[in-house]
Amino acid sequence: MLSYGIIGCGMMGQEHLRNIALLDQARVAAIYEPDAGMSAAAAALVPGARMVGSVAEVLAEPEVNCLLIASPNFLHLGQLEEIARIRPLPTLCEKPLFTDPADAARLVRLRAAFPAPIWVAMEYRYMPPVAHLLREVQAATGGVRMLTIREHRFPFLQKVGDWNRFNRNSGGTLVEKCCHFFDLMRLIAGCNPIRVMASGGQAVNHLDELYGGERSDIWDHAYVIVDFESGLRAMLELCMFAEGSRYQEEISAIGPKGKIECKVPGPGRFWPAHLGPAPVPKVIVSPRSPPGPIELDVPVDPALLAAGDHNGSTFYQHQRFADAVQGKQGVEVSLLDGWWAAAIGMAAQESAITGRVVEIGQTGYTP
Repeated sequence: MLSYGIIGCGMMGQEHLRNIALLDQARVAAIYEPDAGMSAAAAALVPGARMVGSVAEVLAEPEVNCLLIASPNFLHLGQLEEIARIRPLPTLCEKPLFTDPADAARLVRLRAAFPAPIWVAMEYRYMPPVAHLLREVQAATGGVRMLTIREHRFPFLQKVGDWNRFNRNSGGTLVEKCCHFFDLMRLIAGCNPIRVMASGGQAVNHLDELYGGERSDIWDHAYVIVDFESGLRAMLELCMFAEGSRYQEEISAIGPKGKIECKVPGPGRFWPAHLGPAPVPKVIVSPRSPPGPIELDVPVDPALLAAGDHNGSTFYQHQRFADAVQGKQGVEVSLLDGWWAAAIGMAAQESAITGRVVEIGQTGYTP
């Protein structure tokens, strides 16, 4: 049986708790969450878990045989290092893996010092419509040459201590929010990026928010272009003041044979009830010859939709992680994958700030 130790159990951590409860042969043994309100909410979800006061106390629980890190972004790397020193167990670590380009050397040391599997939580890979696209993308396109990802969504939610209102804590929007999409780009490309160009900033959200007298600096929109070694060109369009959209994520991949798209609605709890049922995710394949789009609904199990905001992906990710912990399969989202996803976001932040193209080989924070 998997016996989880949870490190950080705020909003996303509690989504993980609800999904772990749906797994066969899995339980939560210990939880470390320093915020009293979030700790109480987590204890109510898993009353059999022991609430402890530190990472070290989680690791001291003899029943714990795997870990989940769902703490604020800027704590992830330090907590992985602490686990490596005390008791390196198989770990599912929420994204982003790190937030400061200066920490690349620490990641090199972590890779060398951590003998157990580390799985970086890239939930978007496991959304059923996205997973369908990933399975079919090469056959549908004949080899992707252009890839577009659009996310039109709601603003950042409030987090404990408002940590996500500042770039220094989150890594910046293009790291915190968009590392998911850069991971998908690299996965579809099957190779690494060579250059990044971006434009972004803060246009609508959080403009008048002050925390301890300091104004929020987190961005709410951007365009990012990423060129890959294979010649694939990818673009991200992010808008975080577009919660009125029917679909939250739209992915389009195009090659010499045709196009494949997927359309993913946002969290059902945000869908206006007066509009009726929430949209169903879709995949659309549009061959060039013979022309004619083929549209497929990709519904998600209602029990999984009720367990979180990520279209069932958190559950499927835990299923795969459980198999990796038990030696039934390898890690699908490695430390290196998580490293690249964050590094592309950091290059995009740098490009948008400086107004220059960032050549990946000239940066100091890539593998």
